[in-house]
Amino acid sequence: QVQLVESGGGLVQAGGSLRLSCAASGRTFSSYTMGWFRQAPGKEREFVAAIMLSTGNTIAANSVSGRFTISRDNAKNTVYLQMNSLKPEDTAVYYCAAKTSGYYSVSPISYDSWGRGTQVTVSS
Repeated sequence: QVQLVESGGGLVQAGGSLRLSCAASGRTFSSYTMGWFRQAPGKEREFVAAIMLSTGNTIAANSVSGRFTISRDNAKNTVYLQMNSLKPEDTAVYYCAAKTSGYYSVSPISYDSWGRGTQVTVSS
């Protein structure tokens, strides 16, 4: 199983930027699909973006497309989420997740390993 640790969250004003990092350790990394999800208080966990580590192909939710970018550094076993033009509605705990087989998925249940999350708060 892979262990995931998120970092980079914090408090930012609307319109600002943050970059989240997800450091992975444990089993082989390069064949995985990595995803970012978020969960706001009282809401279900929702898909943000995902990347196939072998090809670099990415997908992103419509709500963040054009503002958030997912990327990876396979040599560092790290995945990033660059978040620009942040809005108050982006406030949530952001989770990194690993899917060890198959194509990427927007469903949380498809992911095998999860980090503990990092808080992102966007003030208006």
